[in-house]
Amino acid sequence: MPSVPLTASSFGDVIEQNDIVALDFWNNSCAPCRVFAPIFEAASDREPDVFFGTINTEAEQELAGAFGIRSVPTVAIYREGIMVYSRPGVPSRTELRRLIATIRDLDMQSIREKLAAS
Repeated sequence: MPSVPLTASSFGDVIEQNDIVALDFWNNSCAPCRVFAPIFEAASDREPDVFFGTINTEAEQELAGAFGIRSVPTVAIYREGIMVYSRPGVPSRTELRRLIATIRDLDMQSIREKLAAS
């Protein structure tokens, strides 16, 4: 499934309605973003159980600010409504594939317990 542009108004529903959500924070003037875009798009075709969303930081400044985005591209991934990964940079196809596999294997019960304890 192709990636979907997200806005502040659609963001919450997407996180709530999908088990795994991968996000690409980007903007038009970012050369590394243009390098990463086809990698992210290919992953969206290869990983049908993951929702892939893109967030244009120029158009969605409030949403980017809420995430504290200071560098693009930044990849963030949610699992069961919890952000489990966020890092700026351009992961390779292989790195992105491994990252998604790792997130699929997370023990979310343990993560929820740790969050509740802190």
